[in-house]
Amino acid sequence: MFNEKDVRQQVVEWIADFFQNNGTSETKAVIGISGGKDSSVVAALCVEALGKKRVLGVLMPNGQQHDIDVARSLCKTLDIEYLEINIKNPVQALYDGVTTAGLILNDIATFNTPARIRMATLYAVSGIVGGRVANTCNLSEQWVGYSTKFGDAAGDFSPLSDLTVTEIKAIGRELGLASKFIDKVPIDGLSGKTDEDNLGFTYEVLDKYIREGVCDDSTTKDRIDKLHKMNLHKVNPMPTFRLLV
Repeated sequence: MFNEKDVRQQVVEWIADFFQNNGTSETKAVIGISGGKDSSVVAALCVEALGKKRVLGVLMPNGQQHDIDVARSLCKTLDIEYLEINIKNPVQALYDGVTTAGLILNDIATFNTPARIRMATLYAVSGIVGGRVANTCNLSEQWVGYSTKFGDAAGDFSPLSDLTVTEIKAIGRELGLASKFIDKVPIDGLSGKTDEDNLGFTYEVLDKYIREGVCDDSTTKDRIDKLHKMNLHKVNPMPTFRLLV
């Protein structure tokens, strides 16, 4: 039985230990804030582990972001410092460079490029303030490859990567976060579809399959298994040639 109170404390202690061994007493956690459950919970856990003065939020809209106020509200609720850096121009510049080179943009490039520009932005900020970048991915998304390699799947420390969406929501409520942060429907920001629309199944179904091995619909089970297998390259270490001597 999942105990959100115990796991909350375990993660807080884990974050504190990571920073004790990977920085100084002033090293900041640098977190990309979307206002959704993952970044909200990571930010709240880091505040508990490090104190609010050592947590820096970075909001990165791609042009106009209709729900940017939720991200701002999260930072104000936690009383953490935050920056707002619009990534529209660098994203468009890269698109323009690709098309000028004679290539035609496709969905893979247009869906993943903003996530990679956001991660480059986080590391630029981190380098300036001497911080450590938080990875905010969760187990459910990573299980089926719903993350961008070297984009949101990157980071220096990952507090949620062994927790499902269901478990993270429970921790968020245990932390006392408002429903608008925990239950905000995740949308990819490009197609206008929700995560679950794109995946073809709900996180509730996926989480039950991950934790209990139970999936009542064979078609859904096959789709989850296929996505998991084809996306293992995103979570496994990079294959590396080893010289035989």
